[in-house]
Amino acid sequence: MMHGRRRVVAVVALVGSTVAAGAIVAAGIAGPDVDFTNVAAANPKSAGNDPPNILSPELQEIEWARGSMLLENAKDGVKAYGYDDDGKPFVPVLGPATGAGGNLTLLGGTRPEAQKTEPDKNTYLVLKGQAGADPSYNYGTHFLFQGHEAGSPGYITRINLDADGAHRVTLIAAKDVNGTNLRTFDGSTWDPWAERLLFTSEAGPSGTPPVSQGGVWQSTLDGRAVDMRRYLGRGGMEGIQNDDEGNLYYFEDVGGASPFASPDNRARVPNSFVYRFIPSNRSDLTKGGEIQALQVLWNGNPITVVDAASGPNPDAYKALHTYGNSLKTKWVTLVANSASLGSDADLNALAKQAPAAGQPDKRATPFKRPENGLFQPGSHFTELFFDETGDTNAQTTAGPTGGFGSIFRLTQSPKSDDGMIRLFYLGDVTHSSFDNNAFFSDTQVAFVEDGGDTLHGSPPQGHNALDSAWLFDTTVGYSKGAQPVRFIAQGRDPSATIDSAIGGVYSTLFPAPPPNPEGFFNDGDNEITGIHVSDGDPTKNGILGAKSPKPFRGNERWRAFYTQQHGDNVTYELISSGD
Repeated sequence: MMHGRRRVVAVVALVGSTVAAGAIVAAGIAGPDVDFTNVAAANPKSAGNDPPNILSPELQEIEWARGSMLLENAKDGVKAYGYDDDGKPFVPVLGPATGAGGNLTLLGGTRPEAQKTEPDKNTYLVLKGQAGADPSYNYGTHFLFQGHEAGSPGYITRINLDADGAHRVTLIAAKDVNGTNLRTFDGSTWDPWAERLLFTSEAGPSGTPPVSQGGVWQSTLDGRAVDMRRYLGRGGMEGIQNDDEGNLYYFEDVGGASPFASPDNRARVPNSFVYRFIPSNRSDLTKGGEIQALQVLWNGNPITVVDAASGPNPDAYKALHTYGNSLKTKWVTLVANSASLGSDADLNALAKQAPAAGQPDKRATPFKRPENGLFQPGSHFTELFFDETGDTNAQTTAGPTGGFGSIFRLTQSPKSDDGMIRLFYLGDVTHSSFDNNAFFSDTQVAFVEDGGDTLHGSPPQGHNALDSAWLFDTTVGYSKGAQPVRFIAQGRDPSATIDSAIGGVYSTLFPAPPPNPEGFFNDGDNEITGIHVSDGDPTKNGILGAKSPKPFRGNERWRAFYTQQHGDNVTYELISSGD
């Protein structure tokens, strides 16, 4: 029993006092395990305003780490949990007044503050015998691992949940086993067969011809990191998840072309795929395996990149995004044996490759940024829920086909290539831009938003609302008007508020030509990321989806975390307000 953790941090209770009791019933969710009151509205975004997070009154937050917390083992250009060691202050410093108007200046010129590294997806593990920089210190048994999405180098950190402040955050790795700087990372998970942490990078294409720089990396718990693109392929990857056969599912977050050529075509072209990796040896992913991509069939034919490019709402995508439709799916093989390739493969290009004459069409189906997915507990890994983030723009004309985001239910067997896909939820401007997800019980799944500054902002491109976290019930049919429960209305911390102000006047402060960079480098909002519910079991029985989650029941084995990314980059634990 871990009672000591409450002695080392302050508990902050943020209660939405304006919420009407019983709103959860009106929303159509009354799950047996988690019962949150609906938070009535999202926080609005306004210049100079830093509203607090509003949680369902059944919840409160514990802060475990924030960006300015110094690492116990600073090295390799990294000194703090959420900042690069680039010689700049964590918060901008004002210089003396200059000019006729006596305006204050920002010291540091085009780099007035340090690059924020944005800790991302959380992976919770209960482990024994973990060491750190201090050989005489007992680091405990409860740990939270993250990759970092921005800055240079990319790196992996471990929050030591049993430790004091001086030992709270440990740098696990900033370089791979060859001494090469790590990429920035988005997704993470623990593979119990390989006994490796897996991290994904959504790095975009570069070079001539341009080739995706993203993919999967693996790391031992003590930081021996290996680039796995040679074995799992290249692509702008985010979510990653095992099934009980040891297969890996990873989700590509690559935005397509954005025509916005006319008022009737304001939508990005679907350009991302869902992949499955069947390893030759579950205990050693460097042995390679079969790489597949998800193909959806409509009227007996695959929905392909050709359909995706034929306007904002082609008929095939309307069918895919219509409640009640069940479309057949097939996992098509892109690479039969990655160990025999001799080099890494650009999976996005392979998934679009047209068949030779007389050959079956093995092109996969592109989605609108399918960032994350998880298996429903109790389904024996036959029900995979994954999302599309969509266009993150209130002006999208692709609302009927996922422009505001959507959630799918894929029914399949881990041992089969065939399945069925159904729309679970079609987003709108209020419920949009779905990103990370987590099951809070067998039938209750959370999806959190990543709208970004554009959608958060003013009309017409925005809807003047910061991000929210939503709880869905998998037994509810959302086609009939039911809506999920908002259990977090994300606020905006002072650091992100300052960044938003700087970003708004950046071109005026630092006009072109150089040294003005392409744009301000830190985000001016707070994203809800890394929503994660786990008991920390590092065995195959602890894979997400293998057990019934039981958080907030006074049982400390099951814990819930999320990171308020950007700004101060705070990682929280959610606990019951009665704890």
